[in-house]
Amino acid sequence: MTREWIAQLPSVETPFGGPLTDAMAAALRTEDPTATTVPYMLSGGTDAKSFQSLGMQCYGFAPLRLPPDLDFASLFHGIDERVPVDALRFGTRVLERFLLTS
Repeated sequence: MTREWIAQLPSVETPFGGPLTDAMAAALRTEDPTATTVPYMLSGGTDAKSFQSLGMQCYGFAPLRLPPDLDFASLFHGIDERVPVDALRFGTRVLERFLLTS
């Protein structure tokens, strides 16, 4: 694989809105009524380009409620990557609700 080949891949943009993102927001607000879902961009790899070529829209949804004083960016894919257990419990409840009601 050459760098030129990677640079020639088209970019992927998915509209943020519709039934799927509404369901994500509803599941999130059930656990945290003050929560807001917002689109964001993250550098890194994704399979979205392959799925988009099949006509599928792709969204990342990782609902973790992290403490405000946690420097998550320094832990992300680091030597000691971790999140608090309470954040995982919160995310599990949100994802379960999302999957059962969508």
